[in-house]
Amino acid sequence: MHTFEYDNLQAKIQGLSVQVGELFADLYKDPSANSLEALEAYKSLRRLLPREENSIWENSRHIGATAAHKATQGF
Repeated sequence: MHTFEYDNLQAKIQGLSVQVGELFADLYKDPSANSLEALEAYKSLRRLLPREENSIWENSRHIGATAAHKATQGF
């Protein structure tokens, strides 16, 4: 079981992925900005986190996916 409460490194990665997701959302709204780099940074951070329930399946989500996704949508 992975929780941010017990793993400081994973909590930091999650926090950064949320911040980068918010940055991506802001840049995406600006037609003159190149948001692709921010999106790639977001995806790279998310990949550092383990998958939910230690799943090895490619389609399983990384822990904290809901909060990170909401950040990319500008909520």
